[in-house]
Amino acid sequence: MRSRSKTNVVETKRFSERLEAAIARYHTNAISTVEVMQELIELAKDVRAARQRGAEEGLTQDEIAFYDALAENESAVEAMGNDALKLIAHELLVSLQGNVTVDWSRRESARARMRVLVKRILRKHGYPPDMQDAAVQTVLRQAEALSASWVA
Repeated sequence: MRSRSKTNVVETKRFSERLEAAIARYHTNAISTVEVMQELIELAKDVRAARQRGAEEGLTQDEIAFYDALAENESAVEAMGNDALKLIAHELLVSLQGNVTVDWSRRESARARMRVLVKRILRKHGYPPDMQDAAVQTVLRQAEALSASWVA
């Protein structure tokens, strides 16, 4: 899970919550040691399957990370469909990679420029406005996680 945290913030959050819930249930004696081990094995299988998902969807690992950031809003998935979200994820990746600077996550003016870039792309493709602000924040967190490998 630690390796995934460097590439996909949405998956990391989802898997961490599952792990914490299993451990909490174990500590309150709601489940036995055997049951917690079974849950951990299931979690490991899901992490492994998540790595394969990008190839199955025809997306790179970076693109699938942005796709997950956009698909976190279920109304967007229902309204737009997978193909539109894949297209947006690809465009976000290309645009953000082309505009990232070494210190963009620390300089407010650079962060603002990236925020505007993301908002324009989402608006252009008709991303549902009800959750657009949350999507922008998630996309920027995802960009922060990936940008170290882009400028290296």
